[in-house]
Amino acid sequence: MSKLPARRPALNRLGAALAVFSLAALGACAPSSNGGDGTSADDQQTITFWHGWSQDTETAAIDANIAKFEELHPNIKVKTVGAVTDDKILQGIRGADAPDVVSSFNTLNVGAFCGGALVDLNPLMAKDGIDKDTTYVKSMTQYSSYDGVQCTVPLLSDNYGLFYNTDMFAAAGIQGPPKTWTELQQDAMKLTKGSGDSYSQLGIMPNLHGYENGTGHSMVQWGATYFDADGKAVMSKDPAVTNFLTYWKGLEDSLGGYVNLEKYRTTFGEEFSPENAFEAQKVAMQIDGEWRTQNLATDQVPFGWATAPMPVPDDRLDEYGRGWTSGTVVGIPARSKHQQAAWELVKFLTTDTTALVGFANAIHNVPSTYASLQSPDLVKDEKFQTFLDIAANPLTTSPVVTKDGDQYLQIFEDFAYRWESGEVTDLQAGLREVDQRIDAAMAQAGE
Repeated sequence: MSKLPARRPALNRLGAALAVFSLAALGACAPSSNGGDGTSADDQQTITFWHGWSQDTETAAIDANIAKFEELHPNIKVKTVGAVTDDKILQGIRGADAPDVVSSFNTLNVGAFCGGALVDLNPLMAKDGIDKDTTYVKSMTQYSSYDGVQCTVPLLSDNYGLFYNTDMFAAAGIQGPPKTWTELQQDAMKLTKGSGDSYSQLGIMPNLHGYENGTGHSMVQWGATYFDADGKAVMSKDPAVTNFLTYWKGLEDSLGGYVNLEKYRTTFGEEFSPENAFEAQKVAMQIDGEWRTQNLATDQVPFGWATAPMPVPDDRLDEYGRGWTSGTVVGIPARSKHQQAAWELVKFLTTDTTALVGFANAIHNVPSTYASLQSPDLVKDEKFQTFLDIAANPLTTSPVVTKDGDQYLQIFEDFAYRWESGEVTDLQAGLREVDQRIDAAMAQAGE
């Protein structure tokens, strides 16, 4: 079972024109009291649901929930269309035959959606007595809204933590997972065997091109910020950003340096295969998401392993347990002709605990409501519980939603690649340029 397709938003970009196109022509609509075409929620009608799931287990799980919904609402039939990408959604919601419900894997497009493409769900939640602050996990309502407009609501999420090989830890005399980045570096050095082109085991692969090592997944542990209150990029002014980049390059240097690590990384198998570096025991630790627990169980790996939150800086030990989250969001296109019926489906998929837990169990992701996180029916063990705890942690952070989509993240990550490789030598000058480029991109997007 793979993770949600939007697994690395900084590298999962749409073209700039699609990500920031003008949605003014759609109008900032809110659902009318009828279905948008004169029908009420009680009339017999068929609504269309576009989503991105494509694997058999995924589509079977979503279809099972659709069947439950139709039993509860016999007057509403749902036509599902799977494997729909965000570029198709952005095109489809502009047309006369727009779908009635859409699901996106890329939360970084929420800023574009909330410009009028999807309706604001705040009035509907208020009308039905849904308090989003007590219903949905806080970090997940943040990544599903923009500028006060809750144009989507969260469905399932991905949360990132640390996987570690307990057999390797025991052999190295390490008692448990590192809680600070200093401890992680010390452990990684103890767990590394060989160097350069003769590595036989690496403590951790830190290079930012490696699997889930994107800057967004790790820098959050430093409490870094991208923008100030006025929306201006402040990466050159935030010590947390400098500390993160300085530490990360130091970690790479302590394990043999960027060039040697990159050479070793070319021996790794595909991320979603048994040849994954962690499964193949080429690394002792790996930053990854909750879906990996199912992969390891399914592949019946011949070694002991466990999970933990990602480390934090030494001076932020009281924040240990936090993490990074993103996930699937669901919304109603402003041009839907059956908006009230569409809301019934959105409400069912994202607030019905039985439906959420069943879906989460089937595709091994984290559900989005506090009730579903605490449900006794949620299939979990101590390894999966790590990610439920990260999701519920009030310090867990999600990507900053902007009209710019993921452009600001891409600008920073491209810089981080050049920094770790040694191409950039003046860190502060480079970060000032990053701020300038992000501000220019935001201005072009109308932010």
